Amino acid sequence: MTDAPLLQIENLTVSFRQDGRIVQAVRGVSFAVGRGETVALVGESGSGKSVSSLAAVGLLPDSATVDGSIRWRGAEMAGASPEVLRKLRGNEISFIFQEPMTSLNPLHTIERQIGEALALHQGLRGEAARARVLELLTRVGIRDPEGRLSAYPHQLSGGQRQRVMIAMALANGPELLIADEPTTALDVTIQAQILDLLADLKRAEGLSMLFITHDLNVVRRIADRVCVMEKGVIVEQGPAAEVMSRPQHPYTQKLLAAEPSGRPAPLTAEAAEVLSTEGLRVWFPITKGFLRRTVGHVKAVNAASLRLHAGETLGIVGESGSGKTTLALAILRLTRSEGPIVVLGREIQGLSEDALRPLRRQMQIVFQDPFGSLSPRMTVGQIIAEGLGVHGTPDGRGADEVVAEILGEVGLDPAMASRYPHEFSGGQRQRIAIARAMVLRPSVLVLDEPTSALDMTVQVQIVDLLRNLQARYGLAYLFISHDLRVVRAMSHRIMVMRAGDVVEEGSAEDIFERPSTEYTRALIAAALG
Repeated sequence: MTDAPLLQIENLTVSFRQDGRIVQAVRGVSFAVGRGETVALVGESGSGKSVSSLAAVGLLPDSATVDGSIRWRGAEMAGASPEVLRKLRGNEISFIFQEPMTSLNPLHTIERQIGEALALHQGLRGEAARARVLELLTRVGIRDPEGRLSAYPHQLSGGQRQRVMIAMALANGPELLIADEPTTALDVTIQAQILDLLADLKRAEGLSMLFITHDLNVVRRIADRVCVMEKGVIVEQGPAAEVMSRPQHPYTQKLLAAEPSGRPAPLTAEAAEVLSTEGLRVWFPITKGFLRRTVGHVKAVNAASLRLHAGETLGIVGESGSGKTTLALAILRLTRSEGPIVVLGREIQGLSEDALRPLRRQMQIVFQDPFGSLSPRMTVGQIIAEGLGVHGTPDGRGADEVVAEILGEVGLDPAMASRYPHEFSGGQRQRIAIARAMVLRPSVLVLDEPTSALDMTVQVQIVDLLRNLQARYGLAYLFISHDLRVVRAMSHRIMVMRAGDVVEEGSAEDIFERPSTEYTRALIAAALG
């Protein structure tokens, strides 16, 4: 780093007015970003990473009070006028946000959204703007950029949307990119591509980056220096290689140790088969014309066959769009499919909804986003007890007693039953979602990306919880994830899917140690290095 850093933050303190009291989100934070340098802010949710970066460019809400010094190229930005900050943002400092689908306007085309930044800051319009947009889309690796100009965000994949966000950030030639968890929601292969793209752009453009993440594997790949934050304070900072190899602070050591490890309990020889499919197929018709004639099919799942035993976990991996979740929903009879589905020895494919209802309690699901799947208007007790109202309690006890018991089993205080979902952390909400599924004592549990939105330390806790529940109750898991470290810690066997096809299946050890397809090898290389 040079003697004169681009961004210098000293003794930054950020407080919020909340329900008549003052809450300090950041306390005495100091760090710098030099020219051509990548600095990573690392920590768990709530540690103050994003608040610190938003404070640097004056993007905090009016309820925030900011103290300390924020200097950009030597000029003090704390207390700067809105005009000065508007000129800074987009021109000299640009943001890349975590979830591009919510950051991009769903009503505007890609061309219009990137062109808006060019018109606002450079006055470029018409053919000049279009040429610049095409140049940016090409630079960030969008295939067929001309064909994508008229596309809307929902017509792009997650990786493509993130590339568009990067193109928008680069539009006006900034000196500093602030990337806030830009790869968290992406598949491992797409994540690797985005990180490689950012590294290439940094070299080619001489960019500096402030990279915010909770994933230390990302830090290893991209950072020059790292600042570790805990509860609003930087507890350790230094060269990335040094901090990652010789952490000094107990919190940093805890983060580095927080990686899912171990293996699930081995299957017993007498474990009964609880689920099977044979050649299961999910094809969605493509219709055209006034009469909506079927002219083709989207082949979401092609001839998937599987066997699952009590106490066994089958990990299903693959990139977005590979058919993982569609397969699971078909098995649960939540989407239409063709082919036999046998649950606890009973064929369920042709059953009516009334005939299927008694079997529903044996097949439950935990979704990726617990906040989105929990009703904000219901208490935790009501959410967990909802299934009991349909199916009754397993042993005739009162619902309140059963809810209190299951809350204890997932590691939550039964006294929390009267609270609402927004009063819990992400990890606690995922425990509530698991409790809701477990309260009916199912035989088969589908876990759809249950750890992807969680901090590393919380991931470890959820993996341990799931393995303990499996060992105690003989649960069979269908575990869907793009995080191969978690899959390895959870799974007895693994199924690899690509574009609707099962390309490989075998024991977890065989898949990881002796993958037979190039696609599987690419997934493992992207996830584990």
